[in-house]
Amino acid sequence: MDDIYKAIQRLLEEGRAGVLATIIQQAGPSPRGTGTKCLIQDDGSFVGTVGGGILEAETLNQSRAVLDARLPVRLHFSLDGKDVAETEMLCGGQVEVFLEPVAAPDSDGVLLFQKVEETLREGQGGLLITLIDPERWRTGDAPRLFLRKSGEMFGSLQGAQAVAEAVLQDRKKLMGSRHLSVLSMTDDSGLPTEVLVEPIAARSPLYVFGAGHVSKQIVPLAARVGFQVTVVDDRDDFADPAHFPEAGGVHCTPFEGAMERLPVDRASFVVIVTRGHIGDKTVLAQALKTEARYIGMIGSRQKRELIYQALSAEGFTQEDLARVHSPIGIEIGAETPEEIAVSIVAELIQVRRRKES
Repeated sequence: MDDIYKAIQRLLEEGRAGVLATIIQQAGPSPRGTGTKCLIQDDGSFVGTVGGGILEAETLNQSRAVLDARLPVRLHFSLDGKDVAETEMLCGGQVEVFLEPVAAPDSDGVLLFQKVEETLREGQGGLLITLIDPERWRTGDAPRLFLRKSGEMFGSLQGAQAVAEAVLQDRKKLMGSRHLSVLSMTDDSGLPTEVLVEPIAARSPLYVFGAGHVSKQIVPLAARVGFQVTVVDDRDDFADPAHFPEAGGVHCTPFEGAMERLPVDRASFVVIVTRGHIGDKTVLAQALKTEARYIGMIGSRQKRELIYQALSAEGFTQEDLARVHSPIGIEIGAETPEEIAVSIVAELIQVRRRKES
């Protein structure tokens, strides 16, 4: 998502135009979840994806009309029957995509998206509020408002200050949900209006080392609660992006030296679930040399002690090893890969919340 907002800011600063497509409703199975975005630029190029197939093809097709009219459009897809005829996208879900123009000249828009990008870069949070009704866009000014966590506001909602005040009052709850919402609210005249409210928060980078059964459960769950997930494994048949559609990246690379090829920093979370002791030790030794905020390693206490003894012999201190969460996860009596994933992601959330609270 960070790349999307950077691209929008750049587009507006260059005096150009584009269409921002966002999945705002989703029921049943679909290629991408609610909040997924794609920016279609005026030269036909695009950043991001809303899922490929007929869904993305029709989104790209409709973007030209949105650009020409400078008015938003809502597209509804039923991912079975005619909407997926002669394609392989037999998901069976329902998807709604909101297409909104982003165009220069729009000084409020330039500042608004600058503040969104700045907020993400600083690791802060806020709410992006957009009026959906096309009639609200006919004045030529996009009815968008960005409300930072601090209470600062950028942009405007023409004739709907009551919406801004209602969101401001409820902003803690709306931001805490981490999920985009389409709400029915009332404008300054007391008339109903649909409002798109989207929490803006920097997604914590999570690096999952190992692409086995447990990882396949960790990745979708962690992505759903706001982590930007990267999967690393040294086996071609396991490090397959098709196995991890929710991941931001999947890398097939030797574990030895892997940290040198990844931007692991003090905001990063590292989960070590490789297929054996050797891989776990190799990754852990590298992780302890980084400033990663969280390092967790799967395994029994016996396995942990064997690895710790080997690392101590290599010069790692007790203070170093105390950084590691191992056995990994919150104790809930987990046994299956699904249960283990829940315990691990719960611990990730717990550590992340310590900073947010």
